[in-house]
Amino acid sequence: MILLSHHRSRPRPRGARRAALLAAACALLAAGCGGTASNDAADQGSHRGAHHQKVAAPPGLPGMPPVLDPNDLYAADRPNALSPVVKNFPSRVYVPNTESDTVSVIDPETYKVIETIPVGVQPQHVVPSWDLKTLWVNNNRGHTLTPIDPATGEAGKAVEVHDPYNLYFTPDGKYAVVMASMDRELVFRDAHTMERKRTEPVTCAGVNHADFSPDGRYFVVSCEFSGELLKVDTAKMKVIGQQKLPFKGAMPQDVKISSDGKTWYIADMMADGVWVLNGDKFTKPWLMPTGKGAHGLYVSRDSKSMYISNRGEGSVSVLDLPSRKLVKKWELPDGGSPDMGGVSADGKELWLSGRYDSEVYVIDTRDGHQIARIPVGAGPHGLAVYPQPGRYSLGHTGIFR
Repeated sequence: MILLSHHRSRPRPRGARRAALLAAACALLAAGCGGTASNDAADQGSHRGAHHQKVAAPPGLPGMPPVLDPNDLYAADRPNALSPVVKNFPSRVYVPNTESDTVSVIDPETYKVIETIPVGVQPQHVVPSWDLKTLWVNNNRGHTLTPIDPATGEAGKAVEVHDPYNLYFTPDGKYAVVMASMDRELVFRDAHTMERKRTEPVTCAGVNHADFSPDGRYFVVSCEFSGELLKVDTAKMKVIGQQKLPFKGAMPQDVKISSDGKTWYIADMMADGVWVLNGDKFTKPWLMPTGKGAHGLYVSRDSKSMYISNRGEGSVSVLDLPSRKLVKKWELPDGGSPDMGGVSADGKELWLSGRYDSEVYVIDTRDGHQIARIPVGAGPHGLAVYPQPGRYSLGHTGIFR
């Protein structure tokens, strides 16, 4: 597309005009072109670029889709901005029930369970695949992954994968990263076949949650049972940093990077807050108290807020991301145990599992009131709202970019 000036100018000879337009087009497309143009035309193109060209994102992990906006990692997650891959999928909420060995399927229009799918032993999370075409149920103690086709809602044949507590995908879409909590391993597998490609043993206990840097070149992992954090080189598939959190008995949970890509937040259910970390420097983080049993972290559709579920007190704290300040706290009527979940495609609802209450909570993100409380199986955990906006999934219950 060629940007034309709003001001009229004296008509140029046809050849000169053609050369000027060619030069402008080349400049905008950042392509090398032959031929020459007048210095005047070149200056105009340079001036125009200085005012309108967006700041380029730094080079990312090879094969990773380019960052849409370096100032907003979640720019692709706007309300109802569904990928062509998922736009015709029925809207559903998939709830893994760890103690019932089932997945409850909820219709978000009626707030009712419409199906119960038997899966493997102790399903922990329902994870959208990198290409958005499959939902993987992590049967932790059953040592399998159950694929669900989100187009039909049908479960497929389970795939043998040892100790799949949680599941992530590298930003280039090549590998699935299994959080093998009991095995003390990060296992890199083929993103489609789940064939093991590389195993990275870890010295911390309870690897469980993660998120990736803006350029995709590293990711930060929480270690629940030893109160530690890991920094992992994505391409080398190796741990390159490790630190103990400065709190006795720390139990870090969900990990999420801020929309501007500069700050990492790690929920801690024993420190009752979120750790605020500089991922690049990987220096000692500081603690922001939020509420008892801080657990899950979810970004709003406008990229301005982060919802923090406080499982131990039945509340949700709202963090303003630009200012890094807590601005609200929503209390669930009659309490509860809000755990993991996701934001609806339109951004108007926050869905969270009630881990110890065999129920799911639906919260209005505009004012925090509870819309619904839905009975499900025993021990509901990492539920997935699906489909959601975004170009690809990095895993967990849906980290979309």
